[in-house]
Amino acid sequence: MRTIRHIVDTRAAEQPEKAYLIAPETGRTLNYGKLRRDARRLAAFLDAKGVRPGETVCLMMHNGYQAADLFLGIMYAGRVVSPINLLAQPAQLEYVLDHSDARLVFVAEAYRERLEAALARLDRPVAVEAIDVDAEALFPELAEGGSLPAVGEDDAALLMYTSGTTGRPKGALLTHRNVVAGGRFTSDAHELTESDRVLCSLPLYHINGQIVTTVAPLVHGGSVVMPHKFSVSSFWELLARHQCTWFNVVPTIVAYLLNEPDQRVARRELDLSRVRFGRSASAALPPNLHQAFERTFGFGIIETMGLTETAAPVFSNPLDPAKRKYGTPGRPFGVEAKIVDREGRALPPGEIGEILVRGDNVMKAYYKDPQNTAKALDADGWFHTGDLGYRDADGFYFVTGRLKELIIKGGENIAPREIDEALYRHPAVLEAAAVGIPDANYGQEILACVVLKPGSRCSEDELRGFCLNELGRYKTPKVIRFVDSIPKGPSGKVQRLKLLEI
Repeated sequence: MRTIRHIVDTRAAEQPEKAYLIAPETGRTLNYGKLRRDARRLAAFLDAKGVRPGETVCLMMHNGYQAADLFLGIMYAGRVVSPINLLAQPAQLEYVLDHSDARLVFVAEAYRERLEAALARLDRPVAVEAIDVDAEALFPELAEGGSLPAVGEDDAALLMYTSGTTGRPKGALLTHRNVVAGGRFTSDAHELTESDRVLCSLPLYHINGQIVTTVAPLVHGGSVVMPHKFSVSSFWELLARHQCTWFNVVPTIVAYLLNEPDQRVARRELDLSRVRFGRSASAALPPNLHQAFERTFGFGIIETMGLTETAAPVFSNPLDPAKRKYGTPGRPFGVEAKIVDREGRALPPGEIGEILVRGDNVMKAYYKDPQNTAKALDADGWFHTGDLGYRDADGFYFVTGRLKELIIKGGENIAPREIDEALYRHPAVLEAAAVGIPDANYGQEILACVVLKPGSRCSEDELRGFCLNELGRYKTPKVIRFVDSIPKGPSGKVQRLKLLEI
């Protein structure tokens, strides 16, 4: 039975005292037995609050003991969990609370004022329950739920709103089958077992943090170390202290770790012998950044790719370092994939088209949005990712950009990622992202935004000359703008269209 309840019950029966989660700020450990007891008490609490099975419960909080406990417990109890992006602007927050049909919101005190301001603008009541993310128990006075509602594989479990760059966010509705499949595909791709422990660096309001570092350990019976947030200064120390065997990051974190000289020295004094690999997802990992990290720290990084609509994993590089490739998220794992042209015809290796995927992890629908659901999911179950790419002769997929972000200059298609990667090769560049801008002569020209490494100096003319050598005149950015930061979503994925607002 592929439901969160079945897996929690199985783990609690087989290994009740085994640690599932470690909260480093307090030192508290949540074992599998308590995870089930907490979930059953939560079911009783939701019954008492009048939240019926299948209704939506939102979470608005940073990572921690109760964030994970509630995230899994809500699904266990037969309700739909919908974590809220803490970076959401007021209008977006109001929209998600309304559109999701939320009946109850669990909120950490730090975000309560923002939440209540948004709820005040709704025309229906939504219950609020303020909690301490570090608390060991929320409802100690309640008995474990007596009669739990039936939960099936095709019942809704998770409602995740995409962090799109334009328009209103879409709510990807994922079933228990989808959520469990995402955790299973992650576990199988990396051959994870009960002895594995992951350091969670990403927020639980993003699909990566939810599936890869919260659901996957549950599926393979491992454990997760979950600090409140990522910190460069504590990253290596947490890995060593808690004897983690792998870590989950995004390219931005890779860049921060690589460009923090003090941490390079500090980690040499730590015992990191149990660490087997790192995993990167949510945005493309530039090959030069990838290779520099591996050379500097001695840990291999497995580049992967996932989507909100696919409960995270789609592609993964092999576990065997000798079989990995740089610049690609790897081969399909657990899913089928293909490249198609604008008419939907499958393309051979080497030809660029849209990437489509199909599998047990693909969402049920966009919530209350049949029009966009029909555009994204065809009659045969193929999900249109909106990503452009190609596959090579070995079956590895390469992502060249987004359909909506493709730069068309004088009729020629230019992938923004090609510009990004050229700029990343300059020794002074920490981050870079390109986007198309209107041009009277070519239709579009190229704007590149660049963040320099601390202490580095570089002029626009120097970077333009570098690009001329790397890219040629036609693909060299017309405008290079130095900025303090690149706009990103919660996963670290660059939001290119927001570059136009800088």
